[in-house]
Amino acid sequence: MRIIIAMSALAFCTLCFDHADAAIGPQPPCEGVSSFPAFAPPGHAPNYGLWANHDWTPPLCTGWTSKESVVVAVAGEFHFNGTIDDLLGRFGAITTLTRVRYWSVTENDWRALITSATALRGPNPADRRTDFSATEMRSGKDLFFTNTDNRSGEPVIYRIRVTAKGESFVFTTENITGVQKVMLPLISPGDLQSIHYLERIGPETWSYYALARTAKPSLSAFGVVRNESYVNRVLALYSHFTNTAVDSVAHIQ
Repeated sequence: MRIIIAMSALAFCTLCFDHADAAIGPQPPCEGVSSFPAFAPPGHAPNYGLWANHDWTPPLCTGWTSKESVVVAVAGEFHFNGTIDDLLGRFGAITTLTRVRYWSVTENDWRALITSATALRGPNPADRRTDFSATEMRSGKDLFFTNTDNRSGEPVIYRIRVTAKGESFVFTTENITGVQKVMLPLISPGDLQSIHYLERIGPETWSYYALARTAKPSLSAFGVVRNESYVNRVLALYSHFTNTAVDSVAHIQ
């Protein structure tokens, strides 16, 4: 898979909220309401937004409980000449996550987002296996993988759940293990969650809405994490799964 991620310090897509929309918070495309941010058209950078320390009640369809979190939403449409199973196969290709690179605002350089990643037969990190097939992704069974990000340096086990219907699917992840460093909790189970909504909207066009939350207190041991870093990580994954060029954020106005 060819991954292209472009960074521009001067030209990037910043979603401007009005006060009412910002107060409401992100709205994924579920529960029969319009999504927020809205989907950017194909060939354009995805719209995104970040909410930090926001009193936001997640929609029931997310299955999330309200916690003090940093929440990032990314929404866009992209061209894809393939079947839904081809796209599911991309999400199931866990080992390819090590190819994802993001712009680090701390180091002012490109960095690998994930240093190691492998699919698992169950929640045992020693029970490694090959990547998941589209058939397995469609099975409705809980799937598991482990990865190590570039910050913690510790492996974390995640659970995957996929709901596929017609020409759409919802892909969710949640960490089921935490990470400690010098007896201090960095990441607690359930602190890292993401939901990815994908739907075919044309012969070769799909919509993609990604919603990711990180419990901010759990990462305090890393030091100050700039808001741009949260956005850049989600944009990098969006670029990876859609195989499109996406500008990273140099700063947020």
